[in-house]
Amino acid sequence: MGGPTGHPYIIRNSRMHHGEPTIDGSSITVRTVIERTRLGDTPEQIVEAYPVLTLAQVHDALAYYYDHPGEIEEYIQENREALWRMKQQLDTVVIATLHP
Repeated sequence: MGGPTGHPYIIRNSRMHHGEPTIDGSSITVRTVIERTRLGDTPEQIVEAYPVLTLAQVHDALAYYYDHPGEIEEYIQENREALWRMKQQLDTVVIATLHP
């Protein structure tokens, strides 16, 4: 199940997001919180967008990132690469459909 992270609201569960650091009691990852802040969201706006979260949980996710920036940056990069691969596959299907 979850393992200790040194942060009271952050867990790791190999059955959830492949062990990616996640806010306890939710399916929201630390990566998601960081990506939202990079889009300009404040912690309060993140809580509005994800009502299951508390402000303390969002701040703990930010603190986890500042303690482990390299780890979270890897997850962000992996996510971007996965999205790019899915886009390429979708583009291939669309082209094949339009030009049989």
